[in-house]
Amino acid sequence: MRATLASPDLFARLTAEIVATGDGTVEVPTPSTGETLHVLPRSSADDVRDATARARIAQLAWARAGFAERRRVLLRAHDLVLARRELLLDLVQLESGKTRGQAFEEVFQAASVTRYNAVMARKVLRGGARRGGIPTVLTASVRYRPKGVAGVITPWNYALSLAAMDVVPALAAGCAVVQKADDQGALSILALRQAFIDAGVPEALWAVVTGSAAEVGEAVTDVADYICFTGSTATGRKVAEKAGRRLVGASLELGGKNALLVLEDADPVDAARGAAHAAFSAMGQLCVSVERLYVHRAVAGPFQRELSTRLKGAELGSELEYRADFGSLTSASQLERVQAHLDDAVAKGATVLVGGRHRPDLGPWFFEPTVLTGVTPEMSVYADETFGAIASLYLVDDDAEAISAANRSQYGLNASIFSGSLRHASRVADQLEAGSININEGYRGSFSAVAAPMGGVKQSGVGRRNGTEGLLRFVEPVTVSRATGLVPLPRTASEYRTLVPVMTLVAQALKAIRRG
Repeated sequence: MRATLASPDLFARLTAEIVATGDGTVEVPTPSTGETLHVLPRSSADDVRDATARARIAQLAWARAGFAERRRVLLRAHDLVLARRELLLDLVQLESGKTRGQAFEEVFQAASVTRYNAVMARKVLRGGARRGGIPTVLTASVRYRPKGVAGVITPWNYALSLAAMDVVPALAAGCAVVQKADDQGALSILALRQAFIDAGVPEALWAVVTGSAAEVGEAVTDVADYICFTGSTATGRKVAEKAGRRLVGASLELGGKNALLVLEDADPVDAARGAAHAAFSAMGQLCVSVERLYVHRAVAGPFQRELSTRLKGAELGSELEYRADFGSLTSASQLERVQAHLDDAVAKGATVLVGGRHRPDLGPWFFEPTVLTGVTPEMSVYADETFGAIASLYLVDDDAEAISAANRSQYGLNASIFSGSLRHASRVADQLEAGSININEGYRGSFSAVAAPMGGVKQSGVGRRNGTEGLLRFVEPVTVSRATGLVPLPRTASEYRTLVPVMTLVAQALKAIRRG
């Protein structure tokens, strides 16, 4: 294994940037060994309030700096992210336990998101003229005002990329950010932030705090002008309730129980290879990971054989190089959840097609990628999100059965379809209840499409990341109208009697020329 670019001195420099004035700390382990990686300071509610106050001051100057300056800074940050990719990859792996290839997906995503928002912010948010209620008599224009301070709460599983997808559009829109980082992803976020600071983002503009959800998370949602949350549906509901009481906006990416459909005309070998990656990249600890496989009986035999062969032959490890196919679960609690779902399913009659073993010989939280058959509704794994190294395989007789089964879930975040016909797959896609749908790919098509919106339906959340929708989250549209004086507007009864017929003719004329 090559020498890592990470070191205790680097950890100390990075964590010194956390807004934390007390002496509380927590030991953060690395999943590859379970040993302490570094000691993380803990913030308080007062720290959140202080960080927010400083961020508000910094935001005023940042908003006045204008699109051109923000574009220059963000494009420089994009270059620094790519230039520092080896360090970022090391930190992602050390904190999450994922493979280097899967860690690179995070770095690539962060760079892509930064480039997109830097280039597109002016085009999306510059505003401009709109048609007035009575053309030539009234004019209207729209401008977009940054909302102020965005509160960003990110989880441990994809700390780098999820941070970028919320923080960068906020900065591009002229907002400041106070981010609560999960303990297990703080180093990756702090290293990403450092690239942006070195590129020219004012330090106070992007503050990072750490600590418990009960104190620090609540404090962030108490003071932010807009809230971005990624996490469980149960916690997301609480965030939404608080945002509603405060009358501030929120975007919430929540749970998923994502389905992958293998249609009758699919190449079963290609579909099996796609399913293996879609289900077990980051050991299934990704919001858009696949947990349910619906396979047409006509191709089930070769699909199952190829899936079993591929998973049995996969190399597990978390070396800081491109060697392993799959990595480790991230924590003891993740291992406990996966084992509990497996034990419950097997006890109630499910069969392990492949995998099913904890691998402490490789590291404390390694677990073999596991596929179950014979899963039934009374099993926890059937409908509850595992968020780990288990996928369930079901056989179906036709498209209608597959679609009905895929939609029979409280969640609707991501779905995948494998088919030999784009037209066939597109017809099926039109009937699936999910915010993102991938054809002949598990999740990376939609996840990497930073110009397109990403989010869930049903219990998988509200709001959208990425694309123009991701930028518009962080601004308030302001309409400015002006009376030209060409024709005075009616204010008295007699004036209305005179002008109502004229205004009616104007409305009819606008319809005739197909104007909105």
